[in-house]
Amino acid sequence: MTMAADADEQHQPDPTDAVVVQAEEMRFLAEVAHLAATARTWDELMGTVIDGARAAAHADVCSLYVTDRDGSGLTLAATNGLDQDAVGVARLAMGSGITGIAGQTAATVTSADVHDDERFAWIRGVDQARFTSMCSVPLAWEDEVVGVLNVQTVTPRDFSPADIGFLETLAGLLAGLIEKSRLHEEAAQQIQSLRAIDEARANLAAVVTHALRTPLAVVRAYVELLGSKIDAEEHPDAVDWERGALEQVDRIDQTVDSILESLRVMPDAKADLVPTDLAAVVREVTTELSPMLRRHTLAVEVTDEPLTALASREMLDRLLGYLLENASKYAPDGGTIDIYGWREADRAFIAVTDDGPGIPLEWRERIFEPFVRLDDSPRGAGIGLFAARHLARAMEGELTVEPRRPRGSQFVLSLGYVGSSSP
Repeated sequence: MTMAADADEQHQPDPTDAVVVQAEEMRFLAEVAHLAATARTWDELMGTVIDGARAAAHADVCSLYVTDRDGSGLTLAATNGLDQDAVGVARLAMGSGITGIAGQTAATVTSADVHDDERFAWIRGVDQARFTSMCSVPLAWEDEVVGVLNVQTVTPRDFSPADIGFLETLAGLLAGLIEKSRLHEEAAQQIQSLRAIDEARANLAAVVTHALRTPLAVVRAYVELLGSKIDAEEHPDAVDWERGALEQVDRIDQTVDSILESLRVMPDAKADLVPTDLAAVVREVTTELSPMLRRHTLAVEVTDEPLTALASREMLDRLLGYLLENASKYAPDGGTIDIYGWREADRAFIAVTDDGPGIPLEWRERIFEPFVRLDDSPRGAGIGLFAARHLARAMEGELTVEPRRPRGSQFVLSLGYVGSSSP
């Protein structure tokens, strides 16, 4: 009896062991939280998170995937056991693989042997074959999964409820820190991008001013000089030629002014908005630009005539010019460019459509940014649509783009309708 009792006592778990482990875990969590909160950069934070998680879980590798901003997948943000070249490149669709399942379901997923687990997704170019067991823990912040924390081991391992509980606690602690740090990093990148855009604007303004204005003045002078030397009676067409050439020089000069104005973040003064017949402006602009549109079929349909809106006539001319020029670039030869006008409630609308290749969903806002083009073709400098939206908003309107069926694009200008209760 004494020997049996002694044996039972030897195999009884010491309750103080669990207390010690729990205390160590709490100490470790506090340490990781402190280091993460004081990290100075995104990379430093990522290193702290994965090194701490690997040590805490007694694992061979730890990796952190962050949720893509559109929620469609997860991208590797940091790792201390996989190929570093895969950071920012390796990606799993939401719901794909053990990592994607954890992200989609917002629940921890484990695998004792990934080699025999049909759920596991092998990522091309990433050395994953040496790892056997895996635990994927979602990082949730404000009811959204912002990432997934993975720990993997070389030797087989069954992750215990205690292991999973600890990793889930760690994930919950780090989720907010990671998301806030990511937002801060994105804001810093956006500020840097805006500074680069401002610098590019200033450079372009200098180029436009000095590289175009002076040659235009010289061309104008030579045209006028040639016109004065020609006998109008002997060459009656020469007068029309001179007038036409000077009109084109004036048009280029106005385009230079438009580019310079489009580069300003804010207009110099509030636009002088007056009741304007949109149908009349459309007819005049399309007539003026008919040489540019000669390779396309142009159709104009304006209902509710007179369609009158509050606008600046000069700004509206330029805006429609930008839209028609854009349509002529992307519509195929022989294609159709349609212009529609209509009224809805207190707004007047003008739509310019083409049957070109169309604009993917992810580009429908980007094309309104300065110096952005959908393709790498030499068609334009990426200024026209930025300037067009700038002009629309200067007239207290809006310019948007939407798909045209079965193919193509439709740019819609919205302005305040005259006579409505809220102009």
